[in-house]
Amino acid sequence: MSERRGGAAGGNLDWPPGLAALSSTRPLEGGYICSTTRGRLADGQEVVVKRCPYPTEAEADGLRALAAAGVPVPAVLGVANHVLVLEHVGGPPDWPALGRAIARMHRTTGSHFGWHRDNFQGMTVQHNGWSDDWPTFYVERRLRVHLADPNVPPPLRRRVERACDGPLQALLRPRPPASLTHGDLWAANVVEGRWLVDPAVSFADRELELAYMQLSNSLPPELFEAYDDEWPPDPSYEQRRPALQLHKFLNNIRHFGPDRYLPRIEAVLETYGW
Repeated sequence: MSERRGGAAGGNLDWPPGLAALSSTRPLEGGYICSTTRGRLADGQEVVVKRCPYPTEAEADGLRALAAAGVPVPAVLGVANHVLVLEHVGGPPDWPALGRAIARMHRTTGSHFGWHRDNFQGMTVQHNGWSDDWPTFYVERRLRVHLADPNVPPPLRRRVERACDGPLQALLRPRPPASLTHGDLWAANVVEGRWLVDPAVSFADRELELAYMQLSNSLPPELFEAYDDEWPPDPSYEQRRPALQLHKFLNNIRHFGPDRYLPRIEAVLETYGW
């Protein structure tokens, strides 16, 4: 399939200025929210073009932050409104190297929890802002922000609110390192077993990222083994892991409805007696 897109000279507002024109494309698999194609620019460079319903600068900002921390990500070649143009990457899988890189990313820390801008978790806005207190940040920015959605049933909303009011915050570490996190790290956001894409970055307790990485069982054991060699989790992490997975369950209810995720949230609440 061939597709013409003007560069700056073409006056196309949906194409990054200064980037060579896109001369041809072919579709790539995947992509629930955004459409992604592999393309060739007029100068011969192989690229990936991502078109999203939201402004892509927030994603480009996250990729640049990960690259600065030494994480293997495709280079950002251009951004324009709802279009993101990335370097096309490949190579043989290297899951252990990626596990070590993720651990080093988590060792990149900030002075506060949050991020300098909001970004996106799928179709939903990820509310960031800055906080000195991890339990408060997790409850206010990662859980309560989802509860007003009509897909969250009122009885479940009330149970989560009661947990947020006290016992959930008491369970979490009060002041862990504020680690740089990818924010949406599962197999679908790993290219060729060695590159990370589609971030929703923030500074957070790294346990939040680990809890999601373990949720889908989509990442191979050798990644976790290499991660643990580099920086093993706190021995008490397993006690907190189910509570930290509530964020993804609530976000998924907003995307896919309550049928699949309501029982999983209820099971977590039952685990803790909430």
